[in-house]
Amino acid sequence: MSRFLIFGLLLATCSIAFASDPSPLQDFCVADPKSLILVNGLVCKDPKLVQADDFLFRGLNLMGNTSNDVGSNVTQVTVAQVPGLNTLGISMARIDFAPMGINPPHTHPRATEILTVIDGRILVGFVTSNPENRLITKVLKKGDVFVFPEGLIHFQKNIGHGYAVAIAGLSSQNPGVITIANAVFGSNPDITGDILAKAFQVDVNVVCKIQSKF
Repeated sequence: MSRFLIFGLLLATCSIAFASDPSPLQDFCVADPKSLILVNGLVCKDPKLVQADDFLFRGLNLMGNTSNDVGSNVTQVTVAQVPGLNTLGISMARIDFAPMGINPPHTHPRATEILTVIDGRILVGFVTSNPENRLITKVLKKGDVFVFPEGLIHFQKNIGHGYAVAIAGLSSQNPGVITIANAVFGSNPDITGDILAKAFQVDVNVVCKIQSKF
């Protein structure tokens, strides 16, 4: 095997191993939401048309509305809110919790999450992949930091007596979120009841009752 072929294979392997969000090849690539071109990511705006507001988000100091069934609110700061994040491979979110509120079990298919508690006491945890399905959990207080590996199911719960708030950093401009209960019981169209009944080892009527809530 020639040295050039070996070098090519190594280069391809490295490219695959380190691939994540598209990497910038210039100072910035501000997303152009008006473009009709479809790419893996978002098309760049003409650099001459870029403004400071393309890199700005205001309002993360404001508490989100937690008056909902789960008692939490996530304020996202992704490329959808800040076009200047395009190709930079980062985003963030503010998570507000009512007393006993939860951020229900979910995954980010494209990002690792690092969470910092700003105020309150929060129970956090994630579950490892099959077949172990090990629950790794910890109670965090103000100033504590916890990491949720990419793609793993994780959750947070406010276990304090007052409101709690946390800030999360994510390793993608568009991390995505799949809330497990919503995806399984609230899909459109529904996953048929007999499949879920067998998967969860319950009566199909139980499945139908849960589906009706989503």
